[in-house]
Amino acid sequence: MKMFTLAKPAAGIIGALALVGTISLAGAQQPREGERPQPRLADLMQGAQVGHIKLWYAGKAGNWGLATYETKQLKTRLEDAAQLYQSLPVNDVTTMAKPIQAVSAAIAAKDVREFARAYDELTAGCNSCHQSVKLGFVHLRTPSSNPFSDQDFAPGKK
Repeated sequence: MKMFTLAKPAAGIIGALALVGTISLAGAQQPREGERPQPRLADLMQGAQVGHIKLWYAGKAGNWGLATYETKQLKTRLEDAAQLYQSLPVNDVTTMAKPIQAVSAAIAAKDVREFARAYDELTAGCNSCHQSVKLGFVHLRTPSSNPFSDQDFAPGKK
């Protein structure tokens, strides 16, 4: 039986990345005793972007359980961003409530067409928020290819 082993170059790259990560963590500002570390806004937004993509594929496949889950995750990330980064314009974050509710309603109705319309509204809301904080170069759209080839978005999987 042949064992899987990392090639030396790959192991070296992984080791270098681990070292860079350790150095980065050492240089980061440490939270005070009893405080939880605060996630960076960029990390919250990248997580939201991943959820935005997964939400699309779940709704497109009619996997309403997964679509509900991804909608809740997206909403939570946006709420966390608003709470942790109070410099964000409150109006921008709260305007996302309507598109998220529209997506949730389409999911509850199990209506693929309405889901696609509501998803477009959600995407437009994201882009509007990015524009208002001078980050219009961060422009989302409906995904055209699935980067999550390791996840089955079809309904009925347990």
